[in-house]
Amino acid sequence: MNKVLTYIIIGILLLCLVLIRAFENVLFYDPYLTFFESDYLYMDSPRREIAKLVLFTTLRFVLNTIISLGVLYLIFKDDSIVKFSVIIFTTAFILLLIPFLYFVINPRQEDYYLFFNIRRFLIQPIGLILLLPAFYYYKLNR
Repeated sequence: MNKVLTYIIIGILLLCLVLIRAFENVLFYDPYLTFFESDYLYMDSPRREIAKLVLFTTLRFVLNTIISLGVLYLIFKDDSIVKFSVIIFTTAFILLLIPFLYFVINPRQEDYYLFFNIRRFLIQPIGLILLLPAFYYYKLNR
């Protein structure tokens, strides 16, 4: 594939990540978006539909993961990196979803900050931000 075309596709994929973030209020059900924008440490947890919240959080994680895998593949052109990334993303999702569910079902004010950060890992493309330099460093030393 032509380098210019590869860069254009990477740019489009990164734009998709930005659009997911920009239109998160429209695309996804998440009562915690406005909750965490306010002074949440002194407020009660918002009303929420747990199944719907988990479904939309999972959808957002999957969309971010698919786009991130596309970016990683286009940058490194290595199937083993993509396969390893799938394992990392799947493991991270399972390990983060458990405390996410706990905090959604049992909201306590003293846990809001921890919940905020766990939720951030699920709804933002932090995996790409962490894996990109890690794989770059790996490729340099190989």
